[in-house]
Amino acid sequence: MIKKLNKYLEKFKELPTPFYFYDLDVLRNTLDIIKDESEKYGIKIHYAIKANSNPRILQLISLYGFGADCVSMNEIERAISTGFKPKEVFFAGVGKADKEIVSALDAQIGCFNCESVAEIEVINSIAKNHASVADIALRINPNIEAHTHKYITTGIEESKFGINIQDLKDVVSLISKLENIKLKGIHFHVGSQIDRMSVFTELCKKINELQKWFSSQNIKLQIINAGGGLGIDYENPEKMPEFQQYFSLLNKLVDFNNDQELHAEPGRSVVAQCGSLISKVLYIKKGVNTCFVIIDAGMTDLIRPALYQAVHKIENLSSDGKIFRYDIVGPICESSDTFAKDTELNETSRGDIIAIRSAGAYGEVMASRYNLRDLPYSVFSDDI
Repeated sequence: MIKKLNKYLEKFKELPTPFYFYDLDVLRNTLDIIKDESEKYGIKIHYAIKANSNPRILQLISLYGFGADCVSMNEIERAISTGFKPKEVFFAGVGKADKEIVSALDAQIGCFNCESVAEIEVINSIAKNHASVADIALRINPNIEAHTHKYITTGIEESKFGINIQDLKDVVSLISKLENIKLKGIHFHVGSQIDRMSVFTELCKKINELQKWFSSQNIKLQIINAGGGLGIDYENPEKMPEFQQYFSLLNKLVDFNNDQELHAEPGRSVVAQCGSLISKVLYIKKGVNTCFVIIDAGMTDLIRPALYQAVHKIENLSSDGKIFRYDIVGPICESSDTFAKDTELNETSRGDIIAIRSAGAYGEVMASRYNLRDLPYSVFSDDI
């Protein structure tokens, strides 16, 4: 069971807000479950750095022996500096810059996940000049609907992500002619915050079809990377993601050989429930039909509600009074700077401490300085 935050209230009152609070016991518990469940089936884990790149978070995750999934050279450098082994670092993303490719080759990372013919040709050219051979995996677009927000759906046709299945024959033919590229595996990622196991079932079927196709081309694949996307329950921040069901499903449904590695890339599900955005109430403003709770955190600190219309559970840690309905908003000069509309909250007053839960993923890492606001800082449970 994930701990509730009320026990930290007196400490929170002493700290300037807003800030991100990370419960490291929750994170360790999550990592323990992931390690136990994935190791049952020999599934290799690569944590998706983009979900949360806070150095202390990464240092803890790296202790579990996981690899890293990175989408920029800065992420690669952060991963290696916090304990991830270079050979366990994979470089994904549709727009790898030349200087990033050079730096990744210098760092001797494990694999480039490639998403277009043009990218493969550039990596081959740079690797040739670098006097090296780049190990790559093909990110294949399986054309599977993830049933999630359109901004985080990544595996359908005409997506900027991945290589379409109908183009694979030409891609494989090209690779066979390139001397500084070695095809190591195939990679998938159909989307994020997926809450239907049926999506992963469809993905496994597609993986098996493609395994047979590559075998028919006499191509041996070392790595089968199913990607990530496992969602969390944002309405129940004390609830763990369905790791047992997820890893069991991958093991049961993906046909992989003894000489192949099955990989997965959980990101959000690893860190989301360990983090909360802590804020303070500045004002209570009564409108004609609405009562606004104006807090000192804004969309610059947590953009998910504004960008994805995401719903987070919001708690008033200071109050156990009657329940009222409020619009909870921030101070940014945008009407989209709204965390929740017509939501239930214990009777709220100026100075109350507000917790926006399940904010450990795509929270702090997406913060900006719009309106020249300060970036939120981080506080860890073992520091207070």
